[in-house]
Amino acid sequence: MKAGEKRNGVSLGVFSRWCGEFSFIIVFVLIFMVYALTSNGLTWSGTMNIFRHSAVVGIIGLGMGLVCMTGEIDLSVGSMLALNSGLSVIVFNITDHILVTLLFALLFGAACGLINGLLVGYVKMPAFIVTLATMLIFRSFAQYICQHIDKALAGGGSSVYRMIKELSSYQPFYGLGNGKIFTVPIVGLILILMTALFVYITTSTKYGKKVYAVGSNAKGAQMAGINVSLMKVSVFVLGGILTGLASFLWVAMNASSDPATTGNSYEMYAIAAVVLGGISMSGGKGKCLGILFGAMSYTIIDKIIVALKMDSLINDAIKGIILILVIVVQIIGPRIKEKVTRHK
Repeated sequence: MKAGEKRNGVSLGVFSRWCGEFSFIIVFVLIFMVYALTSNGLTWSGTMNIFRHSAVVGIIGLGMGLVCMTGEIDLSVGSMLALNSGLSVIVFNITDHILVTLLFALLFGAACGLINGLLVGYVKMPAFIVTLATMLIFRSFAQYICQHIDKALAGGGSSVYRMIKELSSYQPFYGLGNGKIFTVPIVGLILILMTALFVYITTSTKYGKKVYAVGSNAKGAQMAGINVSLMKVSVFVLGGILTGLASFLWVAMNASSDPATTGNSYEMYAIAAVVLGGISMSGGKGKCLGILFGAMSYTIIDKIIVALKMDSLINDAIKGIILILVIVVQIIGPRIKEKVTRHK
């Protein structure tokens, strides 16, 4: 083989490997190009709003990604968002303090994640069953507390948690959720910072290596001295903390929380962001960076549907079809690559 052919072979190999590892960027670019073609004049403000509308799902998706990296799943995050955001509104209305509200949201999220983690990690219950049960429990508590406790505190008959506008911290809190720094939404910057943090954790720390090890081969990880049960508890707790942060941002952005609708299907959107981001549902593979692009891809799909003036009722059907196609590509792609390698 000539030197030129070898170089071309190496270049093609590197390119194909890059495409495989960073396919989420290619998917995002393709979807964004469709959005650019279908929208009536793409503006900088509209592009930056993609970050804003992706913030909540993206942050929840980071937690979901860690859970999926260990080979587990969390179906409770949407209901956890509803319960946590509702209680955060109550805490804010009582304390009139943004930092206290944030601290509560993070700690309560950690407590919810700890419940899931203990049942999965130490009781050895299937994560699907555990989080399906807590999904129902969290949503039920969110509605019950709103109807009885929050109604009594607010002295009204609303079925929605609402921040009291007369409080001194109301405007700063609402401004945090809807403000911008150099035209970039603050909540979008928080999403980017959290993504950077978890990219570092998963790629440059011993903890991150343990997460991948547990997802790749739990028995092998146990034999290597890794406490698999504790690792599974930890990823559910981190997922709960991130959902708590997302709940805090939800309240800041909307100044309210509806226990019946807040977070509906968000567990599916978070899983979709994870899958679009290239993280394997069987565990042990994928990059946290992909979750950011996966979340933004789903946000852009919403905008494309609006731009094309399609019926909003078809929205989830289109997302579901895209999700199936991506999973099919993830499953079939390695098989095709393996067959091609064998024939060479």
